[in-house]
Amino acid sequence: KQGFNHGTKDAYYGLGQHQNNQMNYNGEDVLLAQHNMIAAVPFVVSDKGYGLLWDNNSISRFGDATPYDHMSRDLVLRSPDGKQAGLTARYYVDGKLALTRQEKDIDYQYLKDVDENWPKELKPAKDLKNVRVVWEGTMSSDKPGVHKMQLYSSDYAKLTVDGKEVMDVWRMGWNPWYHNFEVKFDKNKPVKLHLEWKPSGGMVAITHNNPLPSAERHSLTMSSEIAEAINYHVISADSMDGAIAGYRHLTGQAPMMPKWAYGFWQSRQRYETQQQLLDALGEYRKRGWPLDNIVQDWFYWPEDGWGSHDFDKTRFPDPKGLVDAVHKQNARIMLSVWGKFYANTDNYKEFASKGHMWTKNVENGSRDWVGKGYLNSHYDPYTKEARDIYYRQLKTKLVDLGFDAWWMDNTEPDVLSNSRLEDFKELIGPTVYGAGEITFNPYSLVSTGAMIDGLKRDQPDKRQFILSRSGFAGIQRNAVAVWSGDTVGRWNNLYDQIASGTNMSMSGVPNWTHDIGGYAQEVRFQTGDVGSAQENRVTSRAKANPEDMEEWRELNHRWFQFGAFTPLFRSHGEVVKREIYNIAAGDDAMRDNMVWWLKLRYRLMPYIYTVASDTHYRSGTMMRGLAMDFPNDDKAKNVKDQYMFGPSFLVAPMYEYKARQRQVYLPAGADWYDFHTGERHQGGATRTIQAPRERMPLFVKAGSVITTGPVTQYVDEKPDAPVTVFVYAGANGVATLY
Repeated sequence: KQGFNHGTKDAYYGLGQHQNNQMNYNGEDVLLAQHNMIAAVPFVVSDKGYGLLWDNNSISRFGDATPYDHMSRDLVLRSPDGKQAGLTARYYVDGKLALTRQEKDIDYQYLKDVDENWPKELKPAKDLKNVRVVWEGTMSSDKPGVHKMQLYSSDYAKLTVDGKEVMDVWRMGWNPWYHNFEVKFDKNKPVKLHLEWKPSGGMVAITHNNPLPSAERHSLTMSSEIAEAINYHVISADSMDGAIAGYRHLTGQAPMMPKWAYGFWQSRQRYETQQQLLDALGEYRKRGWPLDNIVQDWFYWPEDGWGSHDFDKTRFPDPKGLVDAVHKQNARIMLSVWGKFYANTDNYKEFASKGHMWTKNVENGSRDWVGKGYLNSHYDPYTKEARDIYYRQLKTKLVDLGFDAWWMDNTEPDVLSNSRLEDFKELIGPTVYGAGEITFNPYSLVSTGAMIDGLKRDQPDKRQFILSRSGFAGIQRNAVAVWSGDTVGRWNNLYDQIASGTNMSMSGVPNWTHDIGGYAQEVRFQTGDVGSAQENRVTSRAKANPEDMEEWRELNHRWFQFGAFTPLFRSHGEVVKREIYNIAAGDDAMRDNMVWWLKLRYRLMPYIYTVASDTHYRSGTMMRGLAMDFPNDDKAKNVKDQYMFGPSFLVAPMYEYKARQRQVYLPAGADWYDFHTGERHQGGATRTIQAPRERMPLFVKAGSVITTGPVTQYVDEKPDAPVTVFVYAGANGVATLY
């Protein structure tokens, strides 16, 4: 543990990608542990222009070094009437009260917790449907002050504290995570707690930490679970851009990505056949809508062949022909590859025979969810021999087919979802460095390194592109973009992506993206129109409620607008088809407006590609917290729901259902033009901006010089097209064109 600047008012950013509406981390706690949706990058940058790279590969923490634990460690829990210890838990099955009991804690955080703590009087949780659990009672503390707490949950959960709703959240059952909240306690005074949970294979727990002294809470404090020594690098610079450049000097420069990567990506979970993918691409070309990249997600292999790198010939009869057909239509294709291998495959056996496979998961008899379930594990990438084997196996069967980009999924890696932490560490070790806990976080860095090293050796003149679900310090040097994992189609999760992507970008990882519309959906949004449900781990219904579908369409519409102004513009998700013509089917106005935003992205390609080039040549950042460009504006430092896209555009996404206006803060020190109306506003004020469904608030800083081009089907369609320059008067400005 090492702390600096106790009592500071400096703002802190970076730390990777998180999902808790946190922008300025001063006074916050951040767990740096890889998880689906969470990318732990132990680099923090201050608005004062300095940065700190915490050089540790184990689970680490920013803020309070004490791990959060169940409420009973620190708090006194009582029944609603105060007469009994613990919280009163009521279990309802099919709407009827089935059991009432006192519980020491809310403790269904991991699968083993569910197995061990679920009431024996009821059927096992996995065998019950239509279940609702309600916990009620009070909590008190002898330590007055603001206490930090976390709801760890999946499925539906609604939390109320002292009669006020704190959150109403949903996540798919197999991917829970933390939701932060704070509670003010007076000494020994009970605070009411009410939690309602509707499990469907999910998890739930509430964790807690006592308050820190104010000076310690407001500090730059880093800690780690394990280390031979405390190692860190302090970066001194004149600006946040300079500190990020220093981080890249230490960990590796971001290479120049191919231009097509900044076009539009169409993806879904998943195209089940070769023809489905080609039909989707063909539909975009037929309609004249821009598209540069199409994606083949997982499960293109035979059911029992995960890790074989073989295509299922019944569904993908000609993989090379697939690649060639995509290229013939002037598009690129990205393929999903994993570090996961079924134990029956020759590739698994090669790794295992040389000691490069983590075999504990197989030895435990753990089977995945596909078909009948198959024994599986992940390779250990922490030796050069293992990395060489990994790339060679991919090259022989996949790389040589001519795919353009590589989607390295599950790079945390999530070997067995919802394992207790102590069990999970055994599944990801040992390595040449020792136990799994020592190398908990850098798997994505090392495994993508195996891929990029091989690609650069075999294709030295090609700009490479890798998409990873996780990231760690230095991952940008491997030509990696990180996406925010398996988010959900909910408005609060759209909101989460704004701070998540901005802080990931300020972590020195400039290429970031997200699943437009959210990866997973509540059943009320599902129409059952994509393949079988078994590999999706959900049950769809044939026809959704019209009111729900209206919300689903608006959510996608707003998310799409946001996506057009993020580093990588990518539509993806499961169950519901994600192509524009499917998402907006029957809604001509929505379809036309989505296409308008799509075409705007391509009109702005000269500006976007120049901003992208700055990430390589100038260590720049595309998605910028307001503090980067307005460090002297104290209000700008804490704005969570806006950002700069390059030096000129201020983006204010819409993230509430049926909202048709929002408050937008225009930073001081500049004048601002409304992109849609041309109206000029003075900075340093919050304004109410109209935002009908077809419009996302977007402003251009006075003095900006915006380079634009024609709408094209793909980014290189018209290489000699004239560039149109728009000058936003009111201040001196400089622009470059790459």
